[in-house]
This record gives sequence, C-alpha cells and structure tokens, in this order.
Amino acid sequence: MECILTVDINTSSVRIHAFDLTGQVLGMRKGSYPTFHPQADYSEQDPEQVFITTLYVLKNFLNEVIHPQKFKVKAICFCAAMHSVLAVDKNGRPLGNAIIWADNRGIKQAKLLKNSQECTQIYEASGTPIHPMSPLIKIAWMSQQDPERFAQAYKFISLKEYVLLQLTGEYLLDQSIASSTGMFDIHQLKWHTKALEFAGITPDRLSTPVSIFFDEVGLKKEYSKSLGLSSATKLIIGSSDGCSATLGSGNIAAEKATVTLASSGAVRVASKEILVDKSQRFFNYLLAEDYYISGGPTNNVGVVFDWFTQQFGSFDPRQDLEQVKEELLREAIQVSAGAKGLLFLPYLLGERAPIWNANARGVYFGLNITHGQKHLLRATVEGILFEVYSIGKLLAEHRNFSSISLTGSYASVPLFAQILTDIFGLPIHANTSVDNVALGTALIGLTGMNYFKNLNESSSNLPVTETYLPNAQNHDLYMRYFEIFERLSTKLEPDFELITALQ
Repeated sequence: MECILTVDINTSSVRIHAFDLTGQVLGMRKGSYPTFHPQADYSEQDPEQVFITTLYVLKNFLNEVIHPQKFKVKAICFCAAMHSVLAVDKNGRPLGNAIIWADNRGIKQAKLLKNSQECTQIYEASGTPIHPMSPLIKIAWMSQQDPERFAQAYKFISLKEYVLLQLTGEYLLDQSIASSTGMFDIHQLKWHTKALEFAGITPDRLSTPVSIFFDEVGLKKEYSKSLGLSSATKLIIGSSDGCSATLGSGNIAAEKATVTLASSGAVRVASKEILVDKSQRFFNYLLAEDYYISGGPTNNVGVVFDWFTQQFGSFDPRQDLEQVKEELLREAIQVSAGAKGLLFLPYLLGERAPIWNANARGVYFGLNITHGQKHLLRATVEGILFEVYSIGKLLAEHRNFSSISLTGSYASVPLFAQILTDIFGLPIHANTSVDNVALGTALIGLTGMNYFKNLNESSSNLPVTETYLPNAQNHDLYMRYFEIFERLSTKLEPDFELITALQ
C-alpha cells in the first residue's frame, strides 16, 4: 500500500502520522520536548532537541510500523507552529535557543512599532498584528538587546526551517508560515521592505518563500539511507498548524468557524477575502493562493491547564501528568456552571487576541471563604474558554458562522467541548478520530500530488464523530459572567502594566 507521512512540529511535541492516499489515517507516533522560561516573559526551545526528537520518532515509526507492513512512502509533508525565530550562523549552526510564539520579550519594540507611521502599512501588507509574538518583533528585539548574536546571524529561521535545513541542506519557508512572520507581503507574495527595515535586516537573511505544495528538494542521501526511504520520496513543505487545522476541519468553503484548543488556541474562519479590521485585532494568514485564514489567537489554553495541574493536582508516584489531568476533569464536572461566583482571567503568558496585551496577567476574581480547589479548577477551565469566546464574539462581527468545528488536543475532552458550546450558544462538531492538523497536512500533500483537484475537493465531506449542543440556561448564565470577564480584562490594563514593571 502507498501512503503519505505528515510531520507536525508543534509547541510541545512532534506528531507523525501515516495516511493512505484517500486521507484515511493508518497510524501515528509522537515525541515530546520542553519549553524553557529563563525569565517571566521568555519562552524558548532547543532546536537540536526538536530536530533529534523529530528524527527519532520518524525513524522508529518507519521501522516499527511503515516498513514491516510494506507501506511505500510516496511523500512526507510538514507542518509546524508559527512565530518561532532561530538565529543560525553560516554553517547553519544555532546561535542559542529558538524563541517561540509565547515569548513576550519584545514588548518595547512592539509598542514602538505600534506608535509609528509604518504600523498600519506593515499590518495591512503582512496580515500579522503588531505583537511580541511575531518574528518581526523578535528580530528587532535581538538587534537592540542582543547585538552580538544579531551580528553573527547568517539567517533568521523558524524551527520548521531548521528541521528542513538538517534534512535537505536548503533554506526554504512555506508562504503560510512566512505570512505569520509580520515581514511577508501576503498580497505580492514577497518579503515586505518596510517590515524588514524595522527588523534591521535584508531579504538575504531570510529563507526563500515557496508554495505550500513545493516539492523540489529531497532528503540528503544519508537520511534516505538511514530512514530506509527511496530517493523518489517527495518532501512537500506544507503549511502552518493553524491553516492545516482549518483545512482538516473541512471549513475552508463553509460558513463555519474553527476553534483550536491545544497548548495555545485560536478561532479562525476561511475566506477568499482578507478580513478588514481597522483596529488591527485579527490575523490574515495565507494558506494557498486565494485562500486566507483569518481570526485571532490566544496564548492561554493547554499551558494554563497544565500549570494548574502541576501546581494543584494531587500526584501519585505512579501517575503521569495526563492521569492527574483526567482526575481533575472529573472533579470539575461536579461543579455547576459559574464556579459558585468565581472568575478566572487566564493570562499567564500575556495575551494576544482580542486584547493584544503582552502585560496581561492571571487573576482569580470573586474568591470567598466557601471556595475550594474544585471551584478554582472549574473557574480555570471556564476562564480559558471565556477568552476563546471573546475572540469568537469579535470575529462574529465580521464573519457569519452558525456552527463551530473543534480541533486540537482538547477537542476530545467532553467538559471543554460542552462548556464551549454553552458559552457560544452554538452547536460544536468535532472529529475525534483523527488529528485535524495532521489530516489538513495530509490533504495539502495529496492535493500537491494531484490526488485531489484542489483544496476545496480535498476537504469536502470530512466526517464528524462528536456533536455538542448548547444548554440554553447555562448559556444565559455564562453571558452574565462573560460581561464581568470582559470588563475586568479591559479595566485591569493599567494595573497589568504596573505589576509587570514591578516584576
């Protein structure tokens, strides 16, 4: 049997799937790696660890599953999280760790650009909101705060580019991830001059942008041999995780929204047109020519629930983190909607959409003597999902959607899905039988190899395995809570800045 492999380099792990040539999943493997926080606003990953983990998982998957079953690998298609930056020297060696999406060290540089005349022009050209998340701001920070590393850097690349560089020897970047850098003109499909000037670089210090279907380079001979793959195996560059998740939900030609709940989260819609917002609160990323994915991201989903689990979960030496999380979720179900008058602002990593405030901080509001751990737990889950709703509520003012496709690692958690449908007051559909990011990546690869005519055809008639319907009473209650949540998120903005300065 012939198959295609997908490699998803996400925030906490690499996930490798095998699909047949109709898009049916055949198997998967994953491997994890850590994120380091040397300071409060810093989030970094070791690029060598990411690559070695990717290579290790890929090789084991091939040796344990693919080769024993005589599957012939036609292609490998790649996908990755957005907004990472890694400085490398002329030999491609990393100059320190990669700075990932959650990093907020560029607050001052983002503020400087926001207050400049070039701000609107760069946002409208790139589709990326001005925020410390973007590589544009990260590189500008490095030029000012780490000039030695900046001067030594031959190129500034993402973690996905680094993995591809090791495997192929080429500096290549798909237009999808390029469109999330804040430096790529999504209209003219080239690096944007004004953005590069602000970053202090020229185009030669970035990789060559190519289509998501690009397949003109192959594995180095040593890797083809080590992995047991034919030299004819195609490497398809693929896209970003957010764009792949939307495609894998079947939402690129429908009036639906896609919500992703993973380490981070997002609310997205697909369209042939760019979403215009004068307040610059939404992203417009490029999937492929004439396919735009618009919406807003949140920093604080799985990372917040993991934090709560690690700080307040009851660990048995025989249990791992996932087991403890399952126990906590069972406790949270026992608490009624509203957590007995307790609210949580989940901004442990600052926040992107819709408030775009890197100084935002976490807050439990409404605590009284009757609250216990289970109420804090329920409020934590609800606060995470109130933040997601705040993006969706704003997005609904610009795009019509009557239902939601739920994706990400928390899509299979019934409590998260039910609270989310109660808050939105809309039906939620999930395909828990397959990873939507991996499926979307496979559909890109299969479209690139002409097994589908176009992306519309590839994503039509995708299955739904779970449907959640809103409870009207809970929805009404949550809307009253959300009014307070939204008001606090705005009202506390000056105090967020003050407490950040003291820290």
